Amino acid sequence: MAQIDQVRRFNRTVTERVGVLHDHYLGRERPIGEARLLWEIGEQGRDVRRLRERLGLDSGYVSRLLRSLEADGLVTVEPQLRDKRVRTVRLTDAGRAERAALDGRSDELAGSLLEPLNPAQRARLVAAMAEVDRLLTAATVSLDPVDPDHPDAEHCLQSYFTELQERFDSGFDPALSLLPDAGELRPPHGLFLIARLHGEPVGCAGLKLPPGAPAEIKRMWVAPHARRLGLGRRFLAELEARAARHGCTVLRLDTNKALSAAIGLYHSYGFQDVAAFNDEPYADHWFEKRITPPSSE
Repeated sequence: MAQIDQVRRFNRTVTERVGVLHDHYLGRERPIGEARLLWEIGEQGRDVRRLRERLGLDSGYVSRLLRSLEADGLVTVEPQLRDKRVRTVRLTDAGRAERAALDGRSDELAGSLLEPLNPAQRARLVAAMAEVDRLLTAATVSLDPVDPDHPDAEHCLQSYFTELQERFDSGFDPALSLLPDAGELRPPHGLFLIARLHGEPVGCAGLKLPPGAPAEIKRMWVAPHARRLGLGRRFLAELEARAARHGCTVLRLDTNKALSAAIGLYHSYGFQDVAAFNDEPYADHWFEKRITPPSSE
């Protein structure tokens, strides 16, 4: 309860200090919701669906905000030529001018938060803000089971293979690797998880659940820009829990010597080095961890 109280106190302080309680955010003629949309649309415009996912807002609310911005001549919303169901929102010249004005006011607000503090306090506040930002971002990531043929799964796997090609001394050819068939990563034989940040796929991990054999983690990857959010450890915890519920007592994985950060993660998570248990040509290290199925009580 003390943690909940502290979070609520922090929320109250922040909302008061940054002015989100006012209808005219930063002294302009619009509330913070409309201002934030202008920032997120950006110079290149944005798919309305992606905009909703990025901000975690329902479609009705976003539509109302966009209608208000359209009425003020700040944005245009048009269907894409190749798919009329997909709408793209773009800033007008007036919208870009408004966004620039909001940027200037936002800089002034940031400066007003720092100005009363001495240099050491400023450094502490900025460092604390960076840590809060990182942790809040980590808390917004979802882990969702998907079919291995889902477009987000294919995107993550292709990005993973591209990174391995760049990092392995010998390069990486998926055709030479012991890649699991898609059926091995579908229930009841396994599963495939996708990590999504603001609706965008930023990581993946598969779990094989062969009958009468140890569970095996396959193709765990996190996008470079989403690292340091604890997703690797979160993937391991989720896959271990699912393997345990399946009745498995041993969890396995293999990896390449070039993936030193992954090796360190596996050791810190309780995996032990073991002898090779497969013929994966790209593996230099093999790991196992004893796990405990949940109690039936």
